[in-house]
Amino acid sequence: MPPPKKRAARKLLSRHAWITLDGGFAARHCLVQDISDTGAKITLDEDASQLPGVIRMAFARDARTGRSCQVVWRRGKSAGVKFI
Repeated sequence: MPPPKKRAARKLLSRHAWITLDGGFAARHCLVQDISDTGAKITLDEDASQLPGVIRMAFARDARTGRSCQVVWRRGKSAGVKFI
């Protein structure tokens, strides 16, 4: 039996960031609630159910910076992302 997967340690952050969709033309504000080496929990100003499967998240509004993320869950205005 394989050993259970250990979840990456999360660090509480509460830091403002921006996500970009569809090639980086429309930056949307978000708040990164916590972050780890593998992903993050973000809170949006609007319902997270409208997020596409892949987004880019950055701590600067510049679309050329940041990391690509796969959205792995959505609840209300919050979403969980995995860095890809």
